[in-house]
Amino acid sequence: MPFISPEDGHLTVFNMFETETPQGQDRVLDAMRDIIDGATYPGWISSTLHGAVDRPGTANYIQWRSLADLEARYAGQGFKKKTVPLFDELATSVRLLKTEAVFAQRHPSLGGVTEISPDRDDHTVIFMLDVAAGDQAELVDTLAKPDEWLLEVPGYRSHTYLRGLDGTVVVNYAQWDSKAAYDAFHTLPEDQRPADTRRGRERARALATARSANTYRVVHTRSAQGEAARRPEMAD
Repeated sequence: MPFISPEDGHLTVFNMFETETPQGQDRVLDAMRDIIDGATYPGWISSTLHGAVDRPGTANYIQWRSLADLEARYAGQGFKKKTVPLFDELATSVRLLKTEAVFAQRHPSLGGVTEISPDRDDHTVIFMLDVAAGDQAELVDTLAKPDEWLLEVPGYRSHTYLRGLDGTVVVNYAQWDSKAAYDAFHTLPEDQRPADTRRGRERARALATARSANTYRVVHTRSAQGEAARRPEMAD
């Protein structure tokens, strides 16, 4: 199964798709599964497919050996003439983010490993912060640091910060044990958070030019070294 670790040095690509309806989401998921199950690209490490919970859409978390390997895939005629037109047809918006993991924290109960798999029951949140290129480093420094308070928040499992290679985005990939736990954390009044956390959040809001988020369940994964794993149905 795929693991998230800044020490791995993988290139991580987020393929983010939005659709107008849950039925549209299902069509994207079906098409993505077929692509993942047939993946044999040089340098491809793993793909982990997520189905959205709060708003129709999908996210594919893809690990590559290097940027050169990814660019070779993008330059291929199959990608240009088949894959791109397919998803332009199926999705109302498509965003492809090339990133690298810069920080990861996890609850001690996870045993020092952040795993993403349909065999787990994580309530996953993917939060994207757009930022001016000159401000990305400060935004990363503001957010990507240990947060001992989070370890005490009920339901918290892990979070990982990834920086966009083009300098204009920071992604937070977070795992919680339930939607209820995450919603309670997300809506917690600011005055009930530690002072240093409040300062960091305030500075991040000032630096970000746009913010977007959705919640997901992992529904399918496959790696170059192993077999595919599936979850037949998503459960709320």
